Amino acid sequence: MTPRANPQSERPQDAGKSHRIAVFADTHDAYPPRLPGLLAEADELWHLGDVCAPDVLAEFAALGRPLFVVRGNNDSHFAWPLTRRLERAGRVFHLEHIAPRRAPAKAEFVLCGHTHVPEDTTDAAGVRWLNPGCISYPRGQGNSFAWLTIAATGEVDWRTVAL
Repeated sequence: MTPRANPQSERPQDAGKSHRIAVFADTHDAYPPRLPGLLAEADELWHLGDVCAPDVLAEFAALGRPLFVVRGNNDSHFAWPLTRRLERAGRVFHLEHIAPRRAPAKAEFVLCGHTHVPEDTTDAAGVRWLNPGCISYPRGQGNSFAWLTIAATGEVDWRTVAL
């Protein structure tokens, strides 16, 4: 299953309402059975690569939320882009499976997977680097995903959730 096409830029956000995005990565053909239920309250789903078989996304697509996917180094589904630039509440997010050496121009947040380890750091230029960890094959810290909440004012909250 291929996620439905979605515009890569601004998606309307209800005035005065927070926007809740489930961010996950590195499913590698598997995920805990309870994960789709945990993500059901999301306004959007962002997968940061290494889905592997596109069919793995079927249950997430069935949630009826916009599903944005970037291609990871273990993905051969070339319809997925290597990077995405998404804007929400005036904030600029860069999505890429393997973290770039430096943040792309105007990106305020760089979201990546690949390492299988959760991360939340801010570099000297003020760019926030976020990694939700992984759904399968954790490296030392267990399986996880993250909630990215963006207030209508543009304030951003990142919470990693252990599975």
